Amino acid sequence: MTTQAPGDATSAASATRKLSLFALTMMVVGGMVGAGIFSLPRTFANATGPIGAIIAWLIAGTGMYMLARVFQSLAERKPNLDAGVFAYAKAGFGDYPGFLSAFGYWLGSCIGNVSYWVLIKSTLGAFFPVFGDGNTVVAIAVASLGIWLFHFMILRGTQQAAIINSVVTVAKIVPILTFIVLLIAAFRLDMFSYNLFGGDLTNGIFDQVRATMLVTVFVFLGIEGASVYSRFARTRADVGRATILGFVIVTSLMVLVTLLPYAAMQRPEIAGLRQPSMAQVLEAVVGPWGAVFVSVGLLVSVLGAYLAWSLICAEVLFAAARTRDMPALFARENANKVPAAALWATNIVVQLIVVTTYWSRDAFSLMLNLTSSISLIPFVLVAAYSLQLCRRGETYDVRPEERRRDLIIAAVATLYTIFMLYAGGLKYILLAAVLYAPGSILYVWARREQGKPIFVRTWDWLIFGLTIAGAAVGIHWLVTGYITI
Repeated sequence: MTTQAPGDATSAASATRKLSLFALTMMVVGGMVGAGIFSLPRTFANATGPIGAIIAWLIAGTGMYMLARVFQSLAERKPNLDAGVFAYAKAGFGDYPGFLSAFGYWLGSCIGNVSYWVLIKSTLGAFFPVFGDGNTVVAIAVASLGIWLFHFMILRGTQQAAIINSVVTVAKIVPILTFIVLLIAAFRLDMFSYNLFGGDLTNGIFDQVRATMLVTVFVFLGIEGASVYSRFARTRADVGRATILGFVIVTSLMVLVTLLPYAAMQRPEIAGLRQPSMAQVLEAVVGPWGAVFVSVGLLVSVLGAYLAWSLICAEVLFAAARTRDMPALFARENANKVPAAALWATNIVVQLIVVTTYWSRDAFSLMLNLTSSISLIPFVLVAAYSLQLCRRGETYDVRPEERRRDLIIAAVATLYTIFMLYAGGLKYILLAAVLYAPGSILYVWARREQGKPIFVRTWDWLIFGLTIAGAAVGIHWLVTGYITI
């Protein structure tokens, strides 16, 4: 989700009413299409065949669309809550859940940034074996160098987000469209039919679909940012149109990238490809130039996306500090108006997580699933807050006829996000708790700064207790090898 720094208010105001429907749609597309789409063939083939994939995308598409509508509705009905995802959690459930939402969204974005570096090094590993699957010592060293090069570049005030978005969107879409066209031309109906139900997979469709759920969340991250673009729109109606158009375009691309490889290769072959699997599929169809073409587009795309999301990570922490949900330290800016303290905290965390990928069997999948699990918790709170407003009838004095519709949308979004957490499995919930628990230190720090009691409600103590208990179980299972990374 894009978070605007308060210092940008003037420039944002001048941009209001200036973006066309096309420009808004491209912003939505650029925000949603990330590294995840390049990994879809192998990720889905590991779990299911075309039938399971279609069911998974129907569930994910419906749920994420409802979640996007929730963000859109809240942006219109609660325009004063503009500090980010966590503002809704705080308004609906109190200070501590609001803090956890802010911390979780920031941490999930940091882990998402780690996945960029893993995928970059895995891509290079196809040409330079020393990088392996993105988690060798050399890969970690090069990624570390990249983290700090970007860090010091951003500290100097590199925030040309609009230019970056344009370049990155083209770099993403051209190889993806080329991939789709070439695989349609090479479509083999007999191969697609053979893979239809997963080929030699023995588990049922429900288990196959469940195994794909977290990746569908990961590739849709960014859809929540569509509501923020309302301040830039020429007309309010364009926001809804851009959301729908962007959603349809991106969903169509992801479904095609997922399904078409089943018509070119057997499912086990796709499942055995290295990441980014889109490059390897195209190589199998057209030869080595296909892998090079997709890989170059991916590298430009992911590096640009990493720069944009580094800014977003820092500004999430910065915005939370400005609203006093985080320690005041993170609200400090340098002479270039960059939230320096927040940026340092972000990249230190990214660096630490990059180092831990050395011990991971499949670092990219781990980062993908962990990002999704952690990000889902703030999303559950946002959907539940919208449901809360609808049930109480708050903000529906005007246009009360929309209340029933919004109640259904919020209910579906809430059930969807809860189901996604369940589908991800207990492993990722416990790993998320391991990361959430120490974050509460920042909450205690912020409360002490303000001279406020740490917890004011029994509900807060219960949530804190569950977080600590989950972290303790997660650490115990990691140490004993009951769960692995």
